[in-house]
Amino acid sequence: MPHMWWVVALSLVVGLVAAYLIWTAGRVERLQGRAELAARALDAHLLRRAAAAAVLAERRFGVELYAAARIALDAPPDEREAAENDLTRQLRTVQLDAADPDCGAVIAASRRLALSRQVHTDLVRDARSARSRPLVRLLRMGRGREWPRYFDIDDPTLTVPADVPAN
Repeated sequence: MPHMWWVVALSLVVGLVAAYLIWTAGRVERLQGRAELAARALDAHLLRRAAAAAVLAERRFGVELYAAARIALDAPPDEREAAENDLTRQLRTVQLDAADPDCGAVIAASRRLALSRQVHTDLVRDARSARSRPLVRLLRMGRGREWPRYFDIDDPTLTVPADVPAN
C-alpha cells in the first residue's frame, strides 16, 4: 500500500508536466499565428497607404511621389522595406493639407499603418521570445513555421502643420 502513493504522486507529476507542455505548445502556436495575421494586416495597410499616395500624386503632386508609390505597390518582398521607407520620405517632403480629401486619406492611412506596425512588432517580439525559450527549442515546438520577421520601416505617421491665425 505505501508504494501506491508513489505511483499516484508520479502520475500526478507526469500529468502536470504533460499539461504544461501542451499549454506551452499551444501558446507558441497561437503567438505564431497572431504574428502571421499581423503581418498580413500590415501588408494590407502598406498597400492602402501606397494606393492613397498614388492617387494623391496623380491629382496634386509630381512624378517623384507617384514613382515612389508605384515602386512601393510593385516591390518584391525582399525590397519592400526600402520601397516603403522611400515612400515615407517622399510623403514627408510634400506639404499636406488636412482639408483636402486626398491628403486626408493619406494621413489616415499613415496613422493606421503606424498602429498596425506597432501591433506587428509587438506580436513578432512575443512570438520570437516564446520560440527562443530552451524547452521550446529542445522539443522543437515551432518547427512547422518560419521564424516571424520584423518589418523595419521608419515611423509612417505624417504630421500636418497647423494653420497659424494671422493677427
